[in-house]
Amino acid sequence: MARRATKVKLQQFAWEGKDNKGRDIKGENEAPSAAYVKSMLRRQGIRPSKVRKKPKPLFQFKKPVKTKDITLATRQLATMIGAGIPVAQSLEGIARGHENPSTQELLTSIRQEVESGTSLSQSLKRYPVQFDHLYTSLVAAGEESGTLDTLLEKVATYKEKIEAIKGKIKSALLYPAAVLLVAIVVIAILLIFVIPQFESLFQGFGGELPTLTRMVVDLSEWFQEWWWLFFLVLIGGVVGVFAAYRRSPGLQYTVDRVALRLPMFGPLIQKSIVARYSRTLSTMFGAGVPLVDALESVSESTGNRVYRNSVLEVRNEVSTGRSLEAAMMQTGLFPSMVLQMIRSGEESGELELMLMKIAEFFEQEVDDAVAALSSLIEPVMIVFLGGIVGTMVVAMYLPIFKMAAVI
Repeated sequence: MARRATKVKLQQFAWEGKDNKGRDIKGENEAPSAAYVKSMLRRQGIRPSKVRKKPKPLFQFKKPVKTKDITLATRQLATMIGAGIPVAQSLEGIARGHENPSTQELLTSIRQEVESGTSLSQSLKRYPVQFDHLYTSLVAAGEESGTLDTLLEKVATYKEKIEAIKGKIKSALLYPAAVLLVAIVVIAILLIFVIPQFESLFQGFGGELPTLTRMVVDLSEWFQEWWWLFFLVLIGGVVGVFAAYRRSPGLQYTVDRVALRLPMFGPLIQKSIVARYSRTLSTMFGAGVPLVDALESVSESTGNRVYRNSVLEVRNEVSTGRSLEAAMMQTGLFPSMVLQMIRSGEESGELELMLMKIAEFFEQEVDDAVAALSSLIEPVMIVFLGGIVGTMVVAMYLPIFKMAAVI
């Protein structure tokens, strides 16, 4: 049995020396040792005078590897492999030119795995956080068929489209969340600083305060004393809900099911899921991945537990010989237009093309829905924030109006 090569740890070295014309030059190289750097420089006609390992900073905050980093690296890798450059050399060049140190380390580790004799798909599987099952499956299909550059190009396009949909959904949810946060801050400022000034003014009136004013003043007095408890419960509640959500599959399923039924947001979420489902399945089916295997990867890409479980049911039905359209119809989660186009694709043998058309249609639907939702949410949130602040302002001026009427 062949013994696997030991993984060599690379370090950053700074060097100074003279070239073959006697000029002073300096630079940096990544290598396993200083001796390796000196040997490499001599082969290039450089006489090294000083080679030292660069010290690591005392406090180093690494940026995480983002999806856009992986997408960019994938497209670059596809281009370089298509130009005839070996995989390991391509990975080295991409890593050297990347700005994110975390991405550099990731690509360097993958390059070392490839240089030791491991296939690219197997090397990527060691990093499931950055490269999911769908990504590694497509790379493996590309290696087997000899079309790795083409498949990597498809992966890059796929990830760009999916991230674009996610970005649109996040932008639609960000505005109401920001307004709600502003509302909490404004209310807190009014209760702590503004209303107490009016309260001291009301004490000189000697009369009974209106009910609304009394409620707001009582709320202000309570908030001034227990504001820390309010924010502690608020922050603790949010953190607790997120922690419970991560640990409880049942809660995750319930939240995802409720999200699909939300007014305004539910249809938007459903359209984005159908777009992701169609594009993912089209990409994998077009790469030659069997439909049953492709559906397993597609289930993870939906981003919703309700659809994930349903797609797994579809996979089980398809594995028994049932058509994809009939299995999808049984779930009751897909629009009739989608089912009709799937049926047409299966009958004509153009399933990949039909799935891509479905994805493009629903991606445009998501764009339109986000634009409509943004124009609708803005006035609703303004009315919401104005109603809260206005109620407090009216409550503070009611005693003044009452006193003026008596006079």
